[in-house]
Amino acid sequence: MTAIVKHSRHRFCIAPMMDWSDRHCRTFWRCLTREALLYTEMVTTGALIHGDRQRFLLFNEEEHPVALQLGGCDPADLGRCAAWAEEWGYDEVNLNCGCPSDRVQSGRFGASLMADPHLVASCVKAMQAACSIPVTIKHRTGIDHMDSYEEMANFVKPVASAGCKVFIVHARKAWLQGLSPKENREIPPLHYEWVYRLKEEMPDLTIVLNGGITSLEETREHLSKVDGVMLGREAYQNPYMLQSVDAHLFESDDPLETREQILLEFMPYMEEQLSQGVPLNHMSRHILGLFQQVPGARMFRRHISENAYRKGAGIDTIHQALELVRQANRAVA
Repeated sequence: MTAIVKHSRHRFCIAPMMDWSDRHCRTFWRCLTREALLYTEMVTTGALIHGDRQRFLLFNEEEHPVALQLGGCDPADLGRCAAWAEEWGYDEVNLNCGCPSDRVQSGRFGASLMADPHLVASCVKAMQAACSIPVTIKHRTGIDHMDSYEEMANFVKPVASAGCKVFIVHARKAWLQGLSPKENREIPPLHYEWVYRLKEEMPDLTIVLNGGITSLEETREHLSKVDGVMLGREAYQNPYMLQSVDAHLFESDDPLETREQILLEFMPYMEEQLSQGVPLNHMSRHILGLFQQVPGARMFRRHISENAYRKGAGIDTIHQALELVRQANRAVA
C-alpha cells in the first residue's frame, strides 16, 4: 500500500459559493473527494444572531473537514458566531473579506473590509478568543484604488500579527462600484505573482490561491509556489473533476469511480432527505453537471430540470435520468 503523504489541510479547497455550496451540495462532493476542505456559503452574523440558527449551521457528518464562512464586521458579533461554529462542530471558521456585492457593501463587510485592516485584526482577535478552531481569512488582492502588491501586503500584515495564520487570496482586486459580482470574478486581471510573492515574503503563513483555476494540472503548478489552491465554479459546474483530487493531490489509495457509481452512492442520501420532506430539486440541482462531456448528458440535465421540481418528485426521477445516459452510451458503444 502506498504511504499517504501528510499535506496542508488547505492543499485543495472548494470555495464558498452563494446559492451553490449548501449542505446537499457538499455531501454530494464528498462522494467525489474525501480530502478536499469544503466551505459553506457565506452566512452573515445577523442571520445567525437574529435568524434560524439551525437552518444556517446544520451540516452532515460526512462533510468533514468543513469550514463555516462568516460575513460581518462587528468583533463582538463575529466572536459569538465563531463560538457557535465550534459548538456545532465545524473544523474552521473563515471571515469573508472578498465578496463585492452591493448587499455586502451596505453592511460594511466582505471586500469593503480590506480598506480597514485594523478592524479586521480586531475581528480576528475576537473570533480567536471565542473559539479554539482555526480562524482564517478570504480576501482579494485589493479594492478600487488598491492596485499593488504592497497595498495587499499592508492588509495582510496587521491581520497576521493579530494571530491569523491562513490567508485565502482571490488573486483579483474587486471594484466596489461599477462592476457586478459576476464581472468582479472575470474582469479585473489576475495577479498570481503577488500571491506567490506573499508566500515568499511571509513563509510562516499558509497561503491559498483562488481565482481563475480550472484544472488539476493548473492546481499542481500553483502548489509548487503556495500551500493550497481553492476552486469554485469549475468544481461546481464540472464536479467529476473532483474525483481525481484525492489520488492526484493527496496520494490517496481511493479507487477511481465512474460517474454512475458516484451518483448511486449519493442516492441513499437523497432518499433519506426526501423522507424528511426535502424537495428533490434542492439536491438534484447540484448533480446536473456530473455527466458533462458524456453521451446523454444533455438528456440527463433536461429530464432532471423538467421533473425534479414537481410536487412529490422522488428518487425515480434520478433513476430515469440515469437510464437515459445508459441508453445513450449503449447507442455509441
